[in-house]
Amino acid sequence: MSQSDRARGEVFVVTGAARGIGLAVASRFARDGHSTLCVDLDPSVEESARDIPGALSAVMDVTDEAQWQAVLAEVDDRLAGLVNCAGILGSETAVAALDVGEWRRVVDVNLTGTFVSCKAVLPYLRRHGRGSVVNISSIAGKEGNPGQAAYSAAKAGVIAFTKALAKEVATDGITVNAITPTVIEGPFSEQMTSDLRQALLAKIPMRRFGRAEEVAAMVAWICSEECSFTTGSVFDLTGGRATY
Repeated sequence: MSQSDRARGEVFVVTGAARGIGLAVASRFARDGHSTLCVDLDPSVEESARDIPGALSAVMDVTDEAQWQAVLAEVDDRLAGLVNCAGILGSETAVAALDVGEWRRVVDVNLTGTFVSCKAVLPYLRRHGRGSVVNISSIAGKEGNPGQAAYSAAKAGVIAFTKALAKEVATDGITVNAITPTVIEGPFSEQMTSDLRQALLAKIPMRRFGRAEEVAAMVAWICSEECSFTTGSVFDLTGGRATY
């Protein structure tokens, strides 16, 4: 089987694929000849997937282990990797006023969802002896954004989780890496107040927000054979805001 033939048979699972970064990642995989399984709690993921050649879709909660088992059974031996894009920003609230329920909601989707998704795909990737996992974290997980304590903490957890998991599966043929974008134009940035947008823009030396297609391009490279000796790494995508 040629490399191009193998690519067409592979399936990458992309969470949060109804819009934004997740949709851009799924579209990029299709452009590169891979099939995708687009996952999202939002039913519009089904419509989004219809516009992507060879894509499947599933409306599901990424924190639900039973739902994962049912969905992954559809792709089984074709599963080549996972990209965790599902996440929520939560309310822009200072810690002193932050409700514990809101804290748990944000951490559950962003961090627990990443954990459950990775745990679900591991048996499949281990059985195949290969695979790539990319977890979308955030620059907030490195620096912490005021008014976004829950989101920042959850994304910091994604970074540490990525490093720990990468070491656990390093001899299984599976790479696990993370990306820490700055603000990406799209659903998240549209939720922000004007003041917050301007404050975050001022921190970026390139003086613009990122594009979802730029994240997708980095994901595609990380999941390629060209990046096969890199695992447990965190890739900056911030227009110069983070330099470590």
